[in-house]
Amino acid sequence: MLEMRDVRVHYGDMVAVDGVDLDVGEGEVVAVLGPSGCGKSTLLRAVAGLEPLADGRIVLDGRDLAGLRPDQRPVGLMFQDNVLFPHRDVGGNVGFGPRMQRVPGAEVDARVREALALVDLAGTERRAVQELSGGEQQRVALARSLAVRPRLLMLDEPLGSLDRALRDQLLGQLPEVFAGVGCGVLYVTHDQDEALTLADRVAVMRAGRLHQVAAPEVLWRRPADEFVARFLGMHQIVDADVSDGVADTVFGRIPVADAPDGPARLLVLPDAVQVADGPDDGRPGLDGVVVRRRFAAERSLLVVAAADGEWEVPAPPTTPDHRPGAAVRLRLHPGRLHLLPRSTVPEDDPA
Repeated sequence: MLEMRDVRVHYGDMVAVDGVDLDVGEGEVVAVLGPSGCGKSTLLRAVAGLEPLADGRIVLDGRDLAGLRPDQRPVGLMFQDNVLFPHRDVGGNVGFGPRMQRVPGAEVDARVREALALVDLAGTERRAVQELSGGEQQRVALARSLAVRPRLLMLDEPLGSLDRALRDQLLGQLPEVFAGVGCGVLYVTHDQDEALTLADRVAVMRAGRLHQVAAPEVLWRRPADEFVARFLGMHQIVDADVSDGVADTVFGRIPVADAPDGPARLLVLPDAVQVADGPDDGRPGLDGVVVRRRFAAERSLLVVAAADGEWEVPAPPTTPDHRPGAAVRLRLHPGRLHLLPRSTVPEDDPA
């Protein structure tokens, strides 16, 4: 459906998008995830025809979009602050795009009803936009993008301006909206939860380039490099020296399959380390001291000071008396590790 090949966008001497290759299939949701300023919004604007290409091709349904004006491209684009027209009611806002396309009046009305039903706002055509809540206004803006019946729907940080409660509400509704539309979706966000929750595939971007494109579960379990791991919130990474299929680490010697010899970085996945609650079973481990206990995402965590810094591990439910200062043994599950190439991420990188 959508094919981007070697897409490049420059602002003078600055390279905003640097050789991006990315596809979006029919009915597929692809999230472009990355820190602010990495080029993800520029990529959407290039597809919409709002930014010229320095090089590369963008093809939609087999048609090269080069030379087509923004209004000639069968795409819908919604920005984070997609301002509604205050002098028009809900129906007037949603029907604006089809009217600009010179769609007959009766069909405009039908499209407005259809789009509002998709975002769970059926029957609100005559309401003033000033009467709507923030979440309702965002849904009207989304309906406005849907009413043009795009072949590709592009959303640029659509939940970024909402408070947490409204964001979570819409996050739960969007999968049903996307399924009802059936077109391809390109969804830009800097929020890892949004990307992993909504997307069939996630494209992680940094400094104009894609570091990895993968399904959420693959991205989480096997990030391509240290930048991807850290941007997803996985910071428990240690140095390793690999030789003959064995990695020397602060946890001890750990078998690693199909790994080249030399220095590397070992990602310790969030569920890989536990507090030992029995005798030593011979697994790799690390001695440490409890610093504090904290609560996060419906579970209790222990922060343990050990070699290579502090480690966050699930607090064992059978031993609730792990107070600050208590000595503990951390055990490592070797099957829940992932070897990364030596990092090239600068110290001041936003990840």
